Amino acid sequence: MSDDELIAKYKKKIEAQLDVQASVGSSAIYSREYQAFRSELLPNHMSIYEKVCNGCEKILKLKVPPKKAEELQDLLDSCHLQVTPAGVLAASYLLPVTFILLSLLIFLVIYDSMFFTLFSLMLGLTGIAILQKIPVFMANLWRIKSSNQMVLCIFYVVTYMRHTSNLELAIEFASEHLAPPLSLDLRKVIWDVENSKFESIKDSLESYLNGWRKFNLEFVESFHLIESSLFESSDERRLSLLDKALDVMLDETYEKMLHYAQNLKSPITMIYMLGVILPILGLVILPLMVSFMEGIAWYHIAALYNVALPMTVYFMGRNILSNRPTGYGDSDVSETNPELRKYRNLIIAGISIPPASVAIMCGIALLLIGFAPLIIHFVNPSYDLVVGNFEFLGYKESTKIEGLMLGPFGLGSSILSLFIPLAFAFSIGLYFRLKSQNVIKIRDEAKKLEDEFSSALFQLGNRLGDGIPAEIAFQKVAEVMEDSTSGRFFKLVAINISKLGMSVREAIFNPQTGALSSYPSAIIQSSMKVLIESVKKGPLIAAQALLNVARYIKEIHKVNERLKDLMADIISDMKSQIAFLTPMIAGIVIGITSMITYIIGNLGKSINQLGSDQSGTQIGTLATFFGDGVPTYYFQAVVGVYVFQIVYVLTILSSGVENGADKLQERYLLGNNLLRSTILYCLIAGAVMIIFNLIASRIVGVAAFATVT
Repeated sequence: MSDDELIAKYKKKIEAQLDVQASVGSSAIYSREYQAFRSELLPNHMSIYEKVCNGCEKILKLKVPPKKAEELQDLLDSCHLQVTPAGVLAASYLLPVTFILLSLLIFLVIYDSMFFTLFSLMLGLTGIAILQKIPVFMANLWRIKSSNQMVLCIFYVVTYMRHTSNLELAIEFASEHLAPPLSLDLRKVIWDVENSKFESIKDSLESYLNGWRKFNLEFVESFHLIESSLFESSDERRLSLLDKALDVMLDETYEKMLHYAQNLKSPITMIYMLGVILPILGLVILPLMVSFMEGIAWYHIAALYNVALPMTVYFMGRNILSNRPTGYGDSDVSETNPELRKYRNLIIAGISIPPASVAIMCGIALLLIGFAPLIIHFVNPSYDLVVGNFEFLGYKESTKIEGLMLGPFGLGSSILSLFIPLAFAFSIGLYFRLKSQNVIKIRDEAKKLEDEFSSALFQLGNRLGDGIPAEIAFQKVAEVMEDSTSGRFFKLVAINISKLGMSVREAIFNPQTGALSSYPSAIIQSSMKVLIESVKKGPLIAAQALLNVARYIKEIHKVNERLKDLMADIISDMKSQIAFLTPMIAGIVIGITSMITYIIGNLGKSINQLGSDQSGTQIGTLATFFGDGVPTYYFQAVVGVYVFQIVYVLTILSSGVENGADKLQERYLLGNNLLRSTILYCLIAGAVMIIFNLIASRIVGVAAFATVT
C-alpha cells in the first residue's frame, strides 16, 4: 500500500469516528503544487524579468555588498521572484550600457545627431537607476495588491476559526477564497512548513508577518490576536479575541487611510502641474522657438513630450501609489473563476470575437487616415488642393536647404492629423473596454448581492436558530426576500434542492447549476462554505456562525464606504482633470499653436520674398531670422499622443488611489477615459484650429498688404 493510500485509509477512519474533517495530507498537496501554482500565478512580465536577470548574471558576475544584498533579497522574496541580488545588479548595468553603445552607434556615427545622442545617454543612465529599483517597484505593487486583500484575509481566518479553532486550516480556507497575490503568500506559509523550513505553522507565519511590520502593523497585530485565541480555555474569551482581531484591522485601516488622504493633495497637484499644465502651455512658445531657431524638428519635441515627460509622470504616480496603506478592494472575477473568462471577449449573436482583433482593425484604419497627407505626397508630390486661403497639404520648399520640400503645413492635413491620437485611443481604449465591460457587469451584479447579503444571512441564521433544517430555511428566506438579488440567490438554491434533488452543498457549489455559478463572489462563496462546515455541528452552531459572518460583512462594508468618503474630493478632482480639463486645455492650446504657425509661416514667406529683392537692407536682414518652422500636423500629432498618454497615466493613478490594485476596474476606466477624453480633445482641437485659422488668414492678409505698401 502506498503512502497516499495509507493516509486516505486512516483519514476516512478518523472522519467516521470523530465526525470531523481530517486535515491530514491537505497541506502536503499544497507543497507539491506550490511551484506549479506560482508559475501559473506570476504575471508574464515577472517571469520575463526572472529570465533576463538570470541570463545577465551568467554574463556579468558582480559582488553585491552584504547590506544591499539583504535588502534586495527581502524585496525579491516578498514577490516570490527566483532571482539573486547579483542578477538584479547585472541586469541593471548590462542592459543600459548595451542600449547606450547601440545609441552611440546609431545616432552619433550614422545620423550625426547630438540631441538624440545626449538624450539616449541620459535615458541609459536613468535606466541604470530604474532597473535597480525594479525589485522595489514589483515589491510595492505586490504589497498594494496584498494590502487590498488583508481585511478580507483576517475576515476569512476569523470566520473559520470561530467554529473550528485550527490555525492551519483557517489559513488554507483563506488562501482558497482570496485572489492572488495574498493567496500565494498564504500557500507559501504552509509550503515552508511542509518543506521543513519551519517546524510549525506559527513559526512560518511569524516569519511572513515580519515582512509586514514596517508597512501594515495592524495586519501583524490582528494575526497575533488570532494566535492568542488558540491558548484560551474559555470559549467566550476565544471568540472575543477573534472579534477584536477584525476590529483592530478595520479601525487601523480607516485611520491610516485618513492620514494618506490628508497628505495626498500636494503630490497630486504637483503631478497635474508637471504633467498637464506646464507642458501644454509650453507648446504656445514652441512655434516661436522653432521658427527662429535652426535644427529643431518635430521628433525632438516628440522625444521630450512622448518619452521623457510620460515616463517622469508615471514614476511619480507610482511613487504616490506605493505609499497607499491597506485598503479594501475587489479582484478580477474572471481570474478566480475560469468559467467567466469567455466574457472577456466581444459576444455578438453567440459568436465570441477577441477584443484585440477589433481594436487592431480600428487602429489601423484610423492611422491610415491620419497618415493620408504623407501617403498622398509620397505617391504624388505635386498634388495639392486649395480652398479659399487654405491648402490641403501645403508643402513648401525649405528656405535653408535648396530643393528640400517641407510639410504638410495645410489646414486639411492638420485636421487629418487628429486621427493619429484617435487611432491610439480606439485601438487601446476599445481593447480595454471590450475586455472588461462584460466581466464588470457580472461583478457589479455580485456586488449588489454582497451589499444586501448581510441582512439575508441574518434571516437565514435566524431560521436555522429556530431549528429549521437548512434545506427548508433557504426556501423560507427566498419567499421573504422575493424581489431582491439575495432572494433570487436563495430561490435558486431552493429549486436545486427541491426539483433537482441536490444536497445543500451541491445546490450552492455545483459548477454547472449551483447558485454561485450565477453570482461569482468570494465573500458569498466563503459564507456558504462556513454554513456547510458549521451545519455539520448542528443548526444552532450554524445559525451563530452565519450571524457573525453577517455582522462582519456589514462592518467591512461600512469601513469601505467611509474610505470612499475620505477619497471623494481628491478622486473627484482627478476625474474632472481626466474627463474635461486636460483635453480642453490641450485642444485650445493646439488651436492657438496652429494659428501662430500659420501667421509666422505666411509672414516669413512674404518677408523672405521681399528680402531676396532687397538684400543688404534691414528687410533682407530680417528675412534671415525666419526658419522653416514645424508643421501643425506634427505638433498636433505629438500633443494628441501626449494627451492620450497623460490620460492613461492619470487614470491608472486615480484608480489606484480609489480602488487599490483592482485591475478589472482599472481596465474598465481606461477603456472609458481614453475614448472619451481623446475624442473630446480632437473635437475641441479641430473646432479651435478651424476658427483660429480663419482669424489668422485675415491677420495675414492685412499684414501682407501693409508689408507691400
